[in-house]
Amino acid sequence: MALTPFHVAIPVRHLEESRAFYKDVLNCEEGRSSECWVDFNLYGHQLVIHYDANIGTTGSVKLHHNSVDSHSVPVPHIGVVLEMSDWESLAHKLRGCGVEFVIEPYVRFKGQPGEQATMFFYDPSGNALEFKAFKDIKKQLFET
Repeated sequence: MALTPFHVAIPVRHLEESRAFYKDVLNCEEGRSSECWVDFNLYGHQLVIHYDANIGTTGSVKLHHNSVDSHSVPVPHIGVVLEMSDWESLAHKLRGCGVEFVIEPYVRFKGQPGEQATMFFYDPSGNALEFKAFKDIKKQLFET
């Protein structure tokens, strides 16, 4: 089966603040929009941000954390698997933009099946985001 884009919709506390983050920091191309939502191309996937007046300054979602490779991973989170060179470029850009990481960019499960580069951070509304990459995505993505 061919890989197809996913669609995910998330709540945001301020449409323009989030629009700027996804366009300027993550380099997402903007698609359709209205006064209460905006579509973005998130590395070939459709991300839609929806204004939610009930979100306070602390974020949109009450997060749980699970320990993975001795790090506290926020759940729920959304993410994209990138090519390694794209992941490295994004990590460099995020550092340059002053993004505060929940989990700094690093390689987890070193020398084990599923070895992967990963990083976690929050958008301005507190939505947790993960970006990861594998040396050999076809072999390692679902490796056990």
